[in-house]
Amino acid sequence: MENNPNAKLLRIFIGESEKIGNETLYETIVFEAKKKGLSGATVTRGIMGFGANSKIHTSKLLEISSDLPIIIEIVDTDEKIKDFTKIVENLFEESKSGGLITLEKAEIIRYKAGK
Repeated sequence: MENNPNAKLLRIFIGESEKIGNETLYETIVFEAKKKGLSGATVTRGIMGFGANSKIHTSKLLEISSDLPIIIEIVDTDEKIKDFTKIVENLFEESKSGGLITLEKAEIIRYKAGK
């Protein structure tokens, strides 16, 4: 992908323990993004958070959570992101997962592979 002042950032918030079949939902989303030719995806694991059910998830030693927050971020063209969002929504339905999907404007300044 080239520099693009009109790109989009897709951000997906889910729980680490969400599954689709035997695979984690975040892995499925990343592999689907790769299969669909999106420019890249990053998964970040949070140390604390809560979502729609208002249950606190934390990584504190005394309260080890097996369902820490996961954020998946993908930047690409508006068209590719909107098409991929439909796939993500279907994966949410199939896995019966809760979560949050957001879309933001992004300006790509540099996108280049290293050596």
